[in-house]
Amino acid sequence: MNNNVNNIYQDIPEKLKEELIKILIERKGIRIERIVSMGHASPPGYWYDQDRDEFVILLKGGAGLSFEGKDEMTIMKPGDYMNIPAHVRHRIEWTDASEETVWLAVFY
Repeated sequence: MNNNVNNIYQDIPEKLKEELIKILIERKGIRIERIVSMGHASPPGYWYDQDRDEFVILLKGGAGLSFEGKDEMTIMKPGDYMNIPAHVRHRIEWTDASEETVWLAVFY
């Protein structure tokens, strides 16, 4: 049993060339990730189409998400969370470029 205390905000570099993804826990049927973005977005024309449901909470920063078939962008700010069912196509349109955007994502 690992009783070490960790912090979700530790080991975040000042500048990120690419989005930083750290798997915090992975067990049968579940994966928990910390995702750090800074001005990152999905590549043009790219849509996430995941095999698992995803619960995501935005802990710091801000982001805009688009969902296929919806005209309005979903804006997320710290404390906002949502569940994205498997195979619901979505993309990240923008993340805050002035500070890191920290997500906690649970894939199940």
